[in-house]
This record gives sequence, C-alpha cells and structure tokens, in this order.
Amino acid sequence: MNLSLDEIVGLTGGKILNPAPEISVSGVATLAEACPGEISFLGNEKYFKDFLGTKASVVLVPPSLPEYPENVIFVEVENPSLAFNAIVGFFMKAANDFTPGVSPAAMVDPTARLNPDKVRIAPGVVIEAGAEIGDGCDIGPGCVIGKSAVLGEKCKLHPNVVVRERCVLGKEVVIQPGAVIGSDGFGFLLNKETGRYETVDQVGIVVIEDNVDIGANTTIDRARFGRTIIGEGTKIDNLVQIGHNVVVGKHTVIVSQCGIAGSTHIGDYVTVAAQGGIAGHLKIGDKAVLAARTGVMSDLEGGKVYWGSPASLFTDARRQYAAIRKLPEAMKEMANLKKQAEEIKALIDQAMAEQSGN
Repeated sequence: MNLSLDEIVGLTGGKILNPAPEISVSGVATLAEACPGEISFLGNEKYFKDFLGTKASVVLVPPSLPEYPENVIFVEVENPSLAFNAIVGFFMKAANDFTPGVSPAAMVDPTARLNPDKVRIAPGVVIEAGAEIGDGCDIGPGCVIGKSAVLGEKCKLHPNVVVRERCVLGKEVVIQPGAVIGSDGFGFLLNKETGRYETVDQVGIVVIEDNVDIGANTTIDRARFGRTIIGEGTKIDNLVQIGHNVVVGKHTVIVSQCGIAGSTHIGDYVTVAAQGGIAGHLKIGDKAVLAARTGVMSDLEGGKVYWGSPASLFTDARRQYAAIRKLPEAMKEMANLKKQAEEIKALIDQAMAEQSGN
C-alpha cells in the first residue's frame, strides 16, 4: 500500500515545509539506505550527514534545522522518531492484514472457547482443554496454549510461544517467538536424609496485564502459589528471565539478558537496562533506573539512577569506577613511596649506628 502526503500529515500531525508535487511513498528506510518512493526521518543529529545526502522522497524532520537537502519533501514534526513509528505501523498493519480462521492443521480441544470467525489460528497450534481465546487473537505456527489458559482480545503470539496451563493474558499482549509463559519456577529443597534435591510443586500462575510486549525467548515463571504478575504496558526485551512470584509494575522496561529472582517486586515506570541482575525478595521503587549490568542485592528507593554491583547511586558508582581505574597507578606510586621510605630508614639506621660507634 502507498501513502499520500495528506495521509502522512494525518498520521504524524506534521506540516509540509516546502512546496511539493502530489506523490506517494511505498515503504520506509534509513536516511542512508532510502530510495525514491520511500520515507525516512531525522531523529538524531549524528545522522545529519546522512540526511544531507539522502535519496528519500519524504523525510520527517524536527523544527528549525540549519540546512536542508534538495529534491526532498520535508514534513516537520515535534518528535520525528515517534512520528516515523506511526508510519511504520501503517505499513505493518497493511502487511499483516488479519484474516480470521482456524487452520485444519491446528489441534483445538473441543472444550476450548473461541470464535473461529474472529480469531486466526495457524498450522501446528495446540489449544488444550478449557482454554479461552479472545476475539481478534492471532496465534502463530507451533504455539501451545495450555489447559484453562486465557487470552484476552487482540493478543498476538508469534511462532512457537508457549502459554502454560491456567495462565492469563490481558488484551493486546504481544509475545515474540520462543517465549514461555508459566514455566515452573526454580523450586528445589535439599533433603538432608537422602542427600537429594526434591522438587517443590509450582501451583500458581502468571498474569500478564493489557498491552504488554514480551521479547523472543523470554521466560516468565509461574508462581509457587499465587501469581507472577507483569503490569499493564510493560515492555520486556528478548532473553529475559523472570522468576516465580515476581511482580513487575505498570509501564516498566526490562532490557535484554536481565534476570530477576523470585518474589521481587518492581515498581511502575522502572527501567532495567541490559544484563541487569536482581536478587530475590527485594523491592525496587517506582521510576528507578538501573544502568546496564547493575547487580541489585538490596531494596532500592524509587526515582533514582543506580549502577554497579552491588548497585550504588550512579554518581557514587561513577566515582568508584574512576577510582578503580586509577588503582594500578596508585599501587605503583605506593610501591615507590615504600621503596623511598625503606631507603630513608636504612640511612637513618646507618647514621644511628655510626653515632653509637662514636
């Protein structure tokens, strides 16, 4: 599908800066890779050189640029990146036009509740007894929906997602390929009499609230009892592990390769950057920010930025890191001072010996 200039303005809320013929665009691309007939955006000043040389037909730009290339139509918006996302969404929707139906190659238990005229079930999907699938759900090839699991309206499950028994998804949840919702929590107790670990039954569920996005190969463990909860609007990246009975608040962001141990509570609007690790039974306050590779071993107050392992306030951690980088030089200097002190002591001892001899 193509977009006209009027439609671009309508989607982005922008305004056309330069006189332009009536054209349409058929795709999106980066400034450097765009060809005629495509639209791009300038969202970061470090790409200004690419902007000046772009071959895109239309570029979304922020206000008051110092220079503009020729032969390009400019649509001014307050936030080019956000506006470009609306354009991408248009093309994504066109490319993924929803056609309802249940594939004959899917296995749907007769007791599962769904409207075949309002869902799309791909080949290889298994929907077990008592599961409930909301209208508008799109379940990709190879997905497994466990017994009595519930999916709200307009959920999108990409291929090979597993939603285990009794887990609950809200409306418009998007789950990328390979993610597992409701796997058993890591529960084992050492039996001192036998010397063996015994499995602790995990009888709780996972609840995913509305508008949550979950990345590829992410795993969210079911509660030992009760619920593991992912709050409304939260965005979870690829390769994240969330343990049993964890509660994640609303509109929180958890980036790739993070691990969150069991029974930890994370507040609303928290950011956990890549490879963060959080120990169990902790509380992270609202709007806290954990920088990349932060290791959390105690409760953290909300509204502050943390870094390091164990986590410290970012300003303190930065000073500590700077001091650590200076340690080799400081040790060398200390060794020189020690050598000088030993030489001075030797001279003093010699002088005292000579004075005693006299």
